[in-house]
Amino acid sequence: MAKLEISTKTGKLEKPAEQWGNGLEFLFSCISLSVGLGNIWRFPYIAFQNGGGTFVIPYLIALLVIGRPVYYLEISLGQFTGRGVVKAFDMAPLLKGVAMGQVLATAASITYYSSIMALTLRFLLASFSYELPWSCCWPKWGSDCYNGSDQNRSGKMSPAQLYFEREVLHEVPNIDNGLGLPNWELVACLAVSWLIIGAVLIRGIKSSGKAAYFLGVFPYVVLLILLLRAVTLPGAIDGIIYFFKPQWRELLNPLVWYAAVTQVFFSLAICFGTLITYASYNNFNRNVYNDIVIITTMDSCSSIIAGCITFGILGNLARETGNSDIGSVVKGGAGLAFISYPDAIAKFEYVPQMFAVLFFLMLFVLGIGSTVGMGSCILRVIRDQFGQRSPPIWKLASGLAILGFSVSIVYMTPGGQFILNLVDFYGVSFTALILAIGELVAVAWIYGVNRFCEDIKFMMAIETGWYWRLCWRFITPGLMTAVLIYMLLDMSALKYKGVGYPTMAHVFGCFLATLGLIQLPGWAFYAVYKKRRQPGSFWQRVRAACKPSDSWGPANIQLDASI
Repeated sequence: MAKLEISTKTGKLEKPAEQWGNGLEFLFSCISLSVGLGNIWRFPYIAFQNGGGTFVIPYLIALLVIGRPVYYLEISLGQFTGRGVVKAFDMAPLLKGVAMGQVLATAASITYYSSIMALTLRFLLASFSYELPWSCCWPKWGSDCYNGSDQNRSGKMSPAQLYFEREVLHEVPNIDNGLGLPNWELVACLAVSWLIIGAVLIRGIKSSGKAAYFLGVFPYVVLLILLLRAVTLPGAIDGIIYFFKPQWRELLNPLVWYAAVTQVFFSLAICFGTLITYASYNNFNRNVYNDIVIITTMDSCSSIIAGCITFGILGNLARETGNSDIGSVVKGGAGLAFISYPDAIAKFEYVPQMFAVLFFLMLFVLGIGSTVGMGSCILRVIRDQFGQRSPPIWKLASGLAILGFSVSIVYMTPGGQFILNLVDFYGVSFTALILAIGELVAVAWIYGVNRFCEDIKFMMAIETGWYWRLCWRFITPGLMTAVLIYMLLDMSALKYKGVGYPTMAHVFGCFLATLGLIQLPGWAFYAVYKKRRQPGSFWQRVRAACKPSDSWGPANIQLDASI
């Protein structure tokens, strides 16, 4: 028996499109995409910035009523259409700007995710030293550093923090006088990272599917080793209690809920178009319901494990520095993972170099899984747009790698972490929340929940329960809208480690946000304009632009046939 495909456009048998080798490849690829840097790198520092346990409760709530429903929606939508995220929005052309905005947010994300990979590679190379360079104080750090023999550690910083900020980043206290020149060592690491990303993208989806078996399993082995070490450190229990014990008053802070909702986007890789792209390579009739439960459960467990490791280490640092306030042990920021994890590894009694290599190799592997998913999304959109006239995959992947490397160099400067924080807020998190609301409106209200559930039934032969219907139509968009409104009302000027940004930085940030959000009215106007020849009023043309386009529907349906 061989698999044939019937095109819903021509009704003829066609050559099968590029697909996953089997269901396990899809499952592990989604795990490596979702359980990535968003969990191990981003979750701990966002939780630290928002009060530990105060953040965990909104995060778990958002995971249940936003994360899982949107994950199910995007996987089902991508599998049904068999196309990338932009073509998938042919179901509601009026809101195709949602898809374009998500692609731009993905493009912004892949630039700074690759910079995290560069930092990881820099630490990985340093891990082969005879003595880990962040395990002891350097003479040039003077009295800013504490070591094991110091009695008075108040106001001092750990060797891991000083190594990261002064030797790796060469971080400046502010960017009022510019960003500084890129660090050539980090630029070299960035180049290697993009070479690997480009190579995997050139090999295509089947290659990344085979690699996903390793990418999806290896990180858990290293995480469990680090967890066992972290919880046995003196004072670790205090940090873990801080991680789980909420400050109930802060639960009313809308910024905490905003951080929780946007972190769910990063943890599960939803609302960026990547899941729709991965699902588009699935067999049309695959039942993905169990996959969704497995992936979202593993994702949340990974975040909690990463949080326990980080806060256990912070509890240990608090005891060593004599600081009773765990929330002020370090300044936080996007580099928290490069302070807390290395500090714990340096405390391993036997061959800490081996564990350092394992950890940073794991972090680099996670980066590959995340960035390849983002890159696949961008390339799929381009290939869908050009169809048969699309350039070869190697040209597209090479072009993306060169462009991504060129843009990412800005993060390799002494002020690079300021820019990362800026791009993350304005260009990704803020726009992603608004676009996510638009996505739910497009599917649940314009296309219609009942019609979408009929598509799922036609595709997978299962009924959609009331929980999913309620979430898609009311609960998920309602909660996200409430969080957005309260966040806007309570929003203050963006800061990095308590340091403000110059005016021009905010102007640039607003430009990034505008670039993503202007896609909504821009594409809506274009959709209505295309209906200009239809008779009737303006509002009738708007209603016509809400209806699925002629190209909407499954791209191809697999059937078994004898050859």
